Amino acid sequence: NYITGIVTRSRAWHAVAVGASPRGSINLLLAARTIAACHGRNFVIPDDVKQIAPWVLRHRLMLRPEAEIEGVTTDQVVREILESVEVPRS
Repeated sequence: NYITGIVTRSRAWHAVAVGASPRGSINLLLAARTIAACHGRNFVIPDDVKQIAPWVLRHRLMLRPEAEIEGVTTDQVVREILESVEVPRS
């Protein structure tokens, strides 16, 4: 749900013309699983998703021309989206 929330929010973000696709969410999940495995876990935590999200999503977002003119970067947008989506608590 956390990853779905991030990707869904990317499609509606004010500075984004084209957000991440469902395939982007799948790749974000796979990359987060890889981060978890590198840390010796067989489960993903939100920090894994946050760590890898800029790498997976930066090239999947197309910014609006107005945002690009203002100097907004995709990394800034990804960071803002991550801050806006509620982190799941267990």
